[in-house]
Amino acid sequence: MRISLMTTCLVDVMAPDVARATVTLLERLGHQVVFDKRQTCCGQMHTNTGYYSEAAPVVRSFVDTFEPSLDSIDAIVMPSGSCAGCVREQHQLVAQHEEDAVLEERVAAVSAKTYELSELLVDVLKVTDVGAYFPHSVTYHPTCHSMRVLKVGARPLKLLRAVEGIDIRNLPESDSCCGFGGTFSVKNDATSDAMVTDKAANVVSTSAEFVVAGDASCLMNIGGKLRRTNSNATGPQAVHLVQILASTQEDPFIPSETILGRAS
Repeated sequence: MRISLMTTCLVDVMAPDVARATVTLLERLGHQVVFDKRQTCCGQMHTNTGYYSEAAPVVRSFVDTFEPSLDSIDAIVMPSGSCAGCVREQHQLVAQHEEDAVLEERVAAVSAKTYELSELLVDVLKVTDVGAYFPHSVTYHPTCHSMRVLKVGARPLKLLRAVEGIDIRNLPESDSCCGFGGTFSVKNDATSDAMVTDKAANVVSTSAEFVVAGDASCLMNIGGKLRRTNSNATGPQAVHLVQILASTQEDPFIPSETILGRAS
């Protein structure tokens, strides 16, 4: 298959290893990955906050970038449940808010080929065992958009359970939000901090080496709290799902000094 990668702006700036791992994984599975350098933001931080008019130019830019290639690609993949959820659900709301019927049609065409990573692997590529090797203990945090908007369900766990050497530990209150929510963590910082404090404590309680999720934004939030509250160098580290899936015995994952690693 020919797959177009939308890295997301947060991954591009804060966690580029996630984008690299996505390419590594998909190419190892025999697929061609293309990258359109015109891509910018999906507009999620605008739509989540209710600024639909302000989001409209961003949505149009997204469509202008990906619509022309729809006939030459099989899918658009995003290593982010929240950004994929924005494209699949909120872009349509923005078009309706702008009363732009043409934009609605264009958005529908693009969103129909847009998938979050675990959806692409399990539903489109029909694979759960990707040949990964990760001899570490992990606990999985299902992010809000992936769980409540995309409804990815057990797809990420199916992929994790097929990884050789992995030890998956149940996360208490796993379905509770980590408190990030984009601008929510800025506008409601005290509430956000209380939420991520609880989430970090639950992660630590599992004694897992890694906390894994499908969104770099949530991992940035959880990982930041873990770094600030746990001085123990062996404490849990935040890692994206695709970084585990891209890890093999020949090319094992090594935590890098990114926002998802242990750098301050």
